Amino acid sequence: MTTVTLKMPELLARKLGVAAKRQHTSRSALVRSAVAKYIEEDLPDASQPSAYDLVAPFAGCVGGAGDLSTNPVHMEGYGA
Repeated sequence: MTTVTLKMPELLARKLGVAAKRQHTSRSALVRSAVAKYIEEDLPDASQPSAYDLVAPFAGCVGGAGDLSTNPVHMEGYGA
């Protein structure tokens, strides 16, 4: 397991200790649970891959001119 260190105000640290005792668990376990709950409930898309993640294996697999969007020569035959 990876160790994560954080700073918190004294009042919050005391409340964390009280909550941990009330739930008969460690402060670390309570923080892990809170972070996991936050990620699952408030950031539901965090478990879904991004569009980039889905197409990353195909990046760079197509060759061609590097100036397609800026060189008017490539636009011949399109439009008016």
